[in-house]
Amino acid sequence: MRNQTILISGGGIAGPALAFWLRRFGFAPTVVERARGPRDGGQAVDFRGAALEVTRRMGLYDAIHRARTAMGAVSYVDGLGRHRATLPAEIMSGEVEILRGDLVHILHDATRNDTEYLFGDSIAAMDTGDDGVAVSFASGATRTFDLVVGADGLHSNVRALTFGDESQFSRYLGYHLSIFSVPNFLGLEYTGHFYNVPGKLAGMYSARDNTEARALFYFASPPLGYDHRDDEQQKKILEQRFAGESWEVPRLLKEMRNAPDFYFDSTTQIRLPSYSRGRVALLGDAGYCASTLSGGGSGLAVVGAYVLAGELARARGDHETAFARYESRMRGYVDANMKLAEGAGNWLVPPSGTWIRMRNLNYRLLPYMPWKGLITKTASQAANAIELEDYGP
Repeated sequence: MRNQTILISGGGIAGPALAFWLRRFGFAPTVVERARGPRDGGQAVDFRGAALEVTRRMGLYDAIHRARTAMGAVSYVDGLGRHRATLPAEIMSGEVEILRGDLVHILHDATRNDTEYLFGDSIAAMDTGDDGVAVSFASGATRTFDLVVGADGLHSNVRALTFGDESQFSRYLGYHLSIFSVPNFLGLEYTGHFYNVPGKLAGMYSARDNTEARALFYFASPPLGYDHRDDEQQKKILEQRFAGESWEVPRLLKEMRNAPDFYFDSTTQIRLPSYSRGRVALLGDAGYCASTLSGGGSGLAVVGAYVLAGELARARGDHETAFARYESRMRGYVDANMKLAEGAGNWLVPPSGTWIRMRNLNYRLLPYMPWKGLITKTASQAANAIELEDYGP
């Protein structure tokens, strides 16, 4: 087996999922993660189709199912909290929905005993040669690995070092979002409330058996210039955008100041001409972010990890062959999930009062319409737009 030592940048979902399969196939993975430990918090993520099958092959389906949110239908409300429409559970939550932080911990628990984790560090520089990649870490350490995989998200450092500036490959979809933990002060039970005004959404849904909740914000805007590592700057942007709004928005913005897991970013897709270059490959959002509007990011990460590790095993570590097959098998699946984001923003964050009323009317009539299964059918087709190979053990 060639190229056995593999450095993975990113300890979220894609990185540990790849480490799981690499170890099973006989490779020696190392995961470097900027955070001091597995990151908690984050929004709920959906699993459908091929992604669920991969979790079964990992033997983790039962753990994921036990930790599922069990989210029911979500209510759209007006400024006084009055019910206006219902978002069905099957549209909101997929086949199985789990909080991102819970999934990260499950994947870390499944890999921590046989995978080297370097928390609190990151890649500062890479020098690729014929026989490996010399890596300099932010901590000052230097090591050489046979291969490097960037699984470090939308703002991937590995992608920037390998392919160049993010702006060359990003496609901004017109929205920014924020999510963070809040007390379940509305007493929500496996449900949520979403409030819209034109171009904005504020929401709250229960989490972890209703013991806590997540606040969710979306707003439409031109591209914004800000430091994606500066939480204070991002919190001020959110406060300015939602100043003066009604419903529970003032309370949610106040709770934001105490949230331990504040997240803010743009809805952006990453479209690369290739998922690899030389001895470096990209995985998940780093290589093909479909944006939160697609609902397919976690599936792309988990399936991509399985395919990448499987193709490396099948090629006996020949990275040139494996990376080419990985991209060939993933490209159609990625494209199908990218398409799910097209037009989704108008339904989640309607641009006008007329759009809001039309959306609410559509959801009220949905149970009685012959096309009521079209939305879930489209999502299911994208989730199954790949035939999973059997790579062995």
